[in-house]
Amino acid sequence: MDTRRRPPKPRRSNSSQDGGGHHLHQKRLPPSIDNSSPSPPPKASDALPLPLYLTNAIFFTLFFSVAYYLLYRWRDKIRNSTPLHVVTFPEIAAIISLMASFIYLLGFFGIDFVQSFITRSSHDAWELEGSDNPNFLINKDHRLVTCPPPASIDPIPKLPNHETIITPLASVEDEEIVKSVTEGTLPSYSLETKLGDCKRAAVIRREALQRTTGRSLEGLPIEGFDYDSILGQCCEMPVGYVQIPVGIAGPLSLNGMEFMVPMATTEGCLVASTNRGCKAIYASGGASSVLYADGMTRAPVVRFETAKRASELKLFLEDPDNFDTLSVVFNRSSRFGRLQGIQCAMAGKNLYIRFKCSTGDAMGMNMVSKGVQNVLDFLQADFPDMEVIGLSVFLHILSGVDIGNYCSDKKPAAVNWISGRGKSVVCEAIIKEEIVKKVLKTSVASLVELNMLKNLAGSAIAGALGGFNAHASNIVSAVFIATGQDPAQNVESSNCITMMEAVNDGKDLHISVTMPSIEVGTVGGGTQLASQSACLNLLGVKGASREAAGSNSVLLANIVAGSVLAGELSLMAAIAQGQLVKSHMKYNRSSKDISTVAS
Repeated sequence: MDTRRRPPKPRRSNSSQDGGGHHLHQKRLPPSIDNSSPSPPPKASDALPLPLYLTNAIFFTLFFSVAYYLLYRWRDKIRNSTPLHVVTFPEIAAIISLMASFIYLLGFFGIDFVQSFITRSSHDAWELEGSDNPNFLINKDHRLVTCPPPASIDPIPKLPNHETIITPLASVEDEEIVKSVTEGTLPSYSLETKLGDCKRAAVIRREALQRTTGRSLEGLPIEGFDYDSILGQCCEMPVGYVQIPVGIAGPLSLNGMEFMVPMATTEGCLVASTNRGCKAIYASGGASSVLYADGMTRAPVVRFETAKRASELKLFLEDPDNFDTLSVVFNRSSRFGRLQGIQCAMAGKNLYIRFKCSTGDAMGMNMVSKGVQNVLDFLQADFPDMEVIGLSVFLHILSGVDIGNYCSDKKPAAVNWISGRGKSVVCEAIIKEEIVKKVLKTSVASLVELNMLKNLAGSAIAGALGGFNAHASNIVSAVFIATGQDPAQNVESSNCITMMEAVNDGKDLHISVTMPSIEVGTVGGGTQLASQSACLNLLGVKGASREAAGSNSVLLANIVAGSVLAGELSLMAAIAQGQLVKSHMKYNRSSKDISTVAS
């Protein structure tokens, strides 16, 4: 048992305390602490034969060990067609152990919960609040002793104390809920479920956060947002929303149409620069773009006992004669998802399977995940020894089937740069010589040379992966945030190579951007939020297309590529002319007195 719960031992006689110097720590107890002090109240865990931490470790180990053993035996029975109700003595023992450990662990949390209340209401036997001497320690044999006053040392500087911030709430009931959240008796994440009012839950959570941290959230707006629209979809435990200004670049003349492009950014000059590029493109007759591939990917990893078995599945999946069967199984998951191809890679006895399919106007990763799950279930019949790594009923719809990282999602990867992911687009334009000189303030020869030295040779020296451009990610991120795309997918969506070439006897400039992995959608996720939906509506791509499934998301990908083309053209011209730093110093520097603003 825990020795700290023992009652204090009887004091020694005065003669023994007045002995030599080696009894320095055996001084007389204060009057408030004597032999008549009551023993500490018993705790629920005192009934255990072993210390609580050892008992917990034993039962945790027992629970997971027998659970693994039973699952392993269950898998063997399925493979060998043995009835599951036929059990051996070790299996009976394992089942009993599993039940016993489960009952203990279930009871343990109850014991801990009750014990916390017992501890709060009890008066601790070691509590010294009424003592006149604050310098108490417990020595090796657990007697209360005093220690000499500390030597004079410089105090350690402390962080400034922050006063508790209290904002008046709408009702006394809300005050009680805030108190419960700050005390930890009501989890913050459960407020929406408990209250049934998402806005009220956000207000209460925000106030509890301010009181707990002592930090004000003034300046982070909470009014004017539809919190019901993000419940279970976009964000958990909201306390407000961040304001990002949205600028407009355009008109962007693309494929005979004009678009005003919304860009959400806090970087000065970005919208202005992209707008200048749009002006140059418009004055030169516009740009054209083409979609040369369209397919979202997911890639689970499966494992076999031998590499030979993994290679057999690889050959099966890559056999054209089997593709139609796999397509039928895959396509059951959605009326829009259609399997396009399967790409496999091996690493030892592990097989990585990259599924690619069309997804309509959705970005489509969840759609692909459902189809992949169907195919894996189908393959299990012919390959019963196939083990899907990390797949579970809780994760397969979200990300379990993507555990192989062969997709690859939200990470720099050569497979996306080479094979593409999402929408693959090329956008080009011919900028006339007079426009290059008048609008861009530079020359065709300067732009071609700079592009070769910076975007091509410079990126190659840096070992760039899909980064053969000036600043494609700037434009991609701004358009993504404005239109409700996943900002993290900017990583692969910004894969871009910018090419420039003098044409028409060296007078005009041909510029193009090739972007093989733009991942966008016009339905689902953040596209449903009011602000983002308004930006999509501005572009004419809000929601799903009624005329042709997937045409809205394709058009959005083309607009992204066209905007990148405009941004690349303008930035390269600024660098060639030596105006980049001057422009940023003029338009991207605050003239406010920061010390005044902070106060």
